Amino acid sequence: MRFMVMVKASKDSEAGVMPSEKLLTEMGKFNEELVKAGVMLAGEGLHPSSKGARIKFSGDKRTVIDGPFAETKELVAGFWIWQVKSKEEAIQWAKRCPNPTGAQGELEIRQIFEADDFGKEFTPELRKQEGRLRAQMEAKKK
Repeated sequence: MRFMVMVKASKDSEAGVMPSEKLLTEMGKFNEELVKAGVMLAGEGLHPSSKGARIKFSGDKRTVIDGPFAETKELVAGFWIWQVKSKEEAIQWAKRCPNPTGAQGELEIRQIFEADDFGKEFTPELRKQEGRLRAQMEAKKK
């Protein structure tokens, strides 16, 4: 099972305050543990929402809203993609994470859909297309 683990934003992360050397060191050690255990597939920090945009959909209409976005508690400051056996295992790893903000911090864990989760609507043709696209993405990494 794959899970996305999101690091919730804080006032500091939204203000562009960079993490301390101590926190970067602790996170580096934690990431090493994740990699050695075969859990971590990806992980990155995100720039503040002031550098971002949202696209709002209303039927065929698209509206671009430039950041910053007001509700810090709803924003994401970084993420990991983990491969684990269960949500419980993801929770156990997350509990070992250094506090991402040093003060009040929060992680959110969400399971990533796999092809089989979509049922019969995910036709053989769509599965073939998905496989082809994933292969193309992998080839571009090299």
